[in-house]
Amino acid sequence: MSGFDERKDVAETKFVMDAAKEFKAEAKRNKALGLWAAEFIGKDPEKYALEIIMADMEEAGDDDVFRKLKADLNAANTELSDQAIRDKMAECLKVAREEVYGA
Repeated sequence: MSGFDERKDVAETKFVMDAAKEFKAEAKRNKALGLWAAEFIGKDPEKYALEIIMADMEEAGDDDVFRKLKADLNAANTELSDQAIRDKMAECLKVAREEVYGA
């Protein structure tokens, strides 16, 4: 195997491992969001966390999670703004990445 092929294989392996870590961080973020929002909504925290994790499987990106949270929080008559929800999403992702990446 040439040096180029070896570098290519290493790069592909790193990409796959980084993608797996990011997936895990997003799942941890979604669980934390579900546990947080369940308090406002009045749902079982563990069950609602699973709902949020599943909502993230609808499409790429965070918009599906945001829409689910926003709709459920609005239905529960909470006064949380879009920015407050997005801030909580960012905070939970930061914590989850620190846990997954060990940073």
